[in-house]
Amino acid sequence: MSLTVAYFALATGIVVWLILVRKLSARSWEAGPVATVDLDEPRWPAKRVGLWIFLAVITSLFGLFVSAYYMRLNGHHESGPATDWVALNEPPVLWLNTLLLIAASVAMQAARKSVQGGNVAGSFKGLLVGGLLTLAFLGGQLYAWALVRNSEFFSPLNPAVAFFYLLTAVHGLHLLGGLYVWGRTLARMRRENVEVIDVRLSVELCSVYWHFLLLVWLGLFAVMLST
Repeated sequence: MSLTVAYFALATGIVVWLILVRKLSARSWEAGPVATVDLDEPRWPAKRVGLWIFLAVITSLFGLFVSAYYMRLNGHHESGPATDWVALNEPPVLWLNTLLLIAASVAMQAARKSVQGGNVAGSFKGLLVGGLLTLAFLGGQLYAWALVRNSEFFSPLNPAVAFFYLLTAVHGLHLLGGLYVWGRTLARMRRENVEVIDVRLSVELCSVYWHFLLLVWLGLFAVMLST
């Protein structure tokens, strides 16, 4: 793998982010039921703009991590693989974890569809399931850490192990940040007489954030599997 691949991964992440920005800028609820329409809602809410900026930062961050990954793999030069790099056999549980995160993203999308249709109760259920599946994913990641720690490949001097922990930890921390917003959104949805307008934007942004982090994880997982 050359450094060119890393830059290609970074460019791909930026393209994905631009697609998400375009998707976010479309007011998909305008053609929906009357109950979901609010003519006084600004087209560019601060929360949506903030998410775009944050996704750009995350894209750049993981792009730099991938670049550093390949640079370390190649020994900082194009002369060949690093001599101290011992390829890591990723724990099989990562496949199950990936399925859990995919299911969480699907549940978040279902919650978004429900709230756009004015169904707060249905959206609450989808959001709850998505968050619980994410917690299961994080638990599975911790289990994967333990498996690597007890494997024959583990060594403090093996950069492959260090990058495994780094990439999975940073990704997990971003999910934990999303779970904080998820919890606050669920709490708002449990209030009496809650209106769709009160939670619609939060649910939408949660779903987009989960979709984005799913794409990030798929990219990271592919990188680790390929090396």
